[in-house]
Amino acid sequence: MQQTLDLTIAFVKNTLADAEAGHDWFHIERVFKTAQTINQTEQANPLIVALAALLHDIADSKFNNGDEEIGPQKAEEFLTSINVDQQVINEVKLIIRYLSFKASFDKNTYQSKELNVVQDADRLDAIGAIGIARAFTYGGYKNRVLYDPEIKPNLNMTKEEYKNSAGPTLNHFYEKLLLLKNLMKTKTGKKMAQQRHDFMLAYLEQFYAEWEGHK
Repeated sequence: MQQTLDLTIAFVKNTLADAEAGHDWFHIERVFKTAQTINQTEQANPLIVALAALLHDIADSKFNNGDEEIGPQKAEEFLTSINVDQQVINEVKLIIRYLSFKASFDKNTYQSKELNVVQDADRLDAIGAIGIARAFTYGGYKNRVLYDPEIKPNLNMTKEEYKNSAGPTLNHFYEKLLLLKNLMKTKTGKKMAQQRHDFMLAYLEQFYAEWEGHK
């Protein structure tokens, strides 16, 4: 198993060498570590959890013209090349396909303990102190304004509206980040999410006070 993980880590580091800072190797590494923490309690298949965590953003659709199949396909090609069992590959592909927040807009019937572990780990990296940093990093990458009081969050977006949203970064808190706490599937994920959620609420309170010149 360790050789498989070492080869996968090397592949991911090389593939994401020039990735946007919020979706780079360090994001992958954090999700991988968090998934290990969660799985100490969940006891899902450790190889599937590890490989899915490492490969979940190997070709993120938002950096590939919205193509949602390129990630699972690229993962399969790599795992096949290092002789990973086909059943494991199939599970990893399903997790990558259904992991993202935008995938939750679809009527997804696939569920597994492994998906729950990796999905919670990925969502945890989207909230809290690092989640805030990642949100503004991506907003800067897309040249979005920080905040515009005239542009209200869209709380009833369709999947296409979500994928094509160009609203202020602060709106993303209400359209996604603050929703994630209640979407956690695992006991450990829920516990970790609460603290990070509370941190975001405190941050927003400070942000608005500074925006109005009160602090």
